Amino acid sequence: MPLLRRRTVRLRLTVLYGALFLLTGAGLLVIAGLVTVRSSTRVAVPAPGQNPQPAQATQALAQAQAQIRRLQNQLAAQTGQVHQSLWHALLIGSVVALAIMVAVSVLLGWFVANRVLRPLRKMTAATRRISADNLHERLAVPGPVDEVKDLADTIDELLERLEGAFAAQRRFVANASHELRTPLATMRASLDVAEAKPEPVPPQTTVLAARLRAQLDQVDGLLEGLLALARAQHGDLPGHITLSLDAVLDAALEARADAIGARSLTVHAASAPGSAWVQGSPALICRLVDNVLDNAVTHNEAGGWISARTEASGPTAWLVVETGGAVLDQQHVQQLAQPFRRLGAERTGTGHGAGLGLSIVAAIAEAHGGTLDLSARPDGGLRVSIGLPLARAGVPA
Repeated sequence: MPLLRRRTVRLRLTVLYGALFLLTGAGLLVIAGLVTVRSSTRVAVPAPGQNPQPAQATQALAQAQAQIRRLQNQLAAQTGQVHQSLWHALLIGSVVALAIMVAVSVLLGWFVANRVLRPLRKMTAATRRISADNLHERLAVPGPVDEVKDLADTIDELLERLEGAFAAQRRFVANASHELRTPLATMRASLDVAEAKPEPVPPQTTVLAARLRAQLDQVDGLLEGLLALARAQHGDLPGHITLSLDAVLDAALEARADAIGARSLTVHAASAPGSAWVQGSPALICRLVDNVLDNAVTHNEAGGWISARTEASGPTAWLVVETGGAVLDQQHVQQLAQPFRRLGAERTGTGHGAGLGLSIVAAIAEAHGGTLDLSARPDGGLRVSIGLPLARAGVPA
């Protein structure tokens, strides 16, 4: 049974209650039995007096005494049988009563343990509901000041510190990303001014400026990704509307036609137009689809393939993007949704990207009440499945 395998605290307390009652009851039964046996051994029929008889005692008197002795022996035998029967009945009755009381004590222990552990179960359920998105919630366990309330108050204090740490981290990422845009823009302007001088620019300077612009583009993309990640983690969903997920996918594939052709990739797109409607921020949802497709194009083999489809299943709209390639480790794949995690050279032989693409996808999906599932395909490659709550049909953005 699962309950026996788990060995919960409630089950252990119940077993403890029953074992203690069984031991005390058995001890009480042994003591009662010893007292009864000791008392029964003291019961004896007094022997007839040994007064000397006169010499002139008659034969009738001798016969009477013999008869009395026989009666005394019979009485002693019957008394022993009665004591033995009483002890046997007492033993059976005590064992039956002990078994009944042990069963009753186990049931009472089960309900008492349930009553005692009820506050802990409530605390466990409330703690499971609290995640990084609702750290403002507290357990707030009522009742007298005891060990359980002290534990609940300690958990509330821990949640308060975690909330402050998460908020400080997100503010730092957003502020740092925003403030770094100014020096990047200044460096771009300086490069433009240096190349725009009337006198001829040396070829070395032109090559160096091109390299610097490429590095600035990467830093700018990193900052933009950090801002999008911070916005999604804060739940900032600007322009909340209803839009078609398959239309967003078609537009994203069309925008990447040149990059797909440059790597000779084959795209298999399948969708049911008008079926996968979602509700949320168009900017963030488009960013979600863009990141998934950018990941599929960048981290792919030359001449490989991409499969992208949208579908509606129950209350969920799905976007599924698959790519071919080498066989991947599932444990490593599951870590790709964390910031700055990537497979890098193990996957494609390239180290492009900062490792923020899929973490941004996970944050945007979670901000819209959806999920992200990453799995390694058995034949090689990666499958990215994004589920978003299905909305009623509307006007696509």
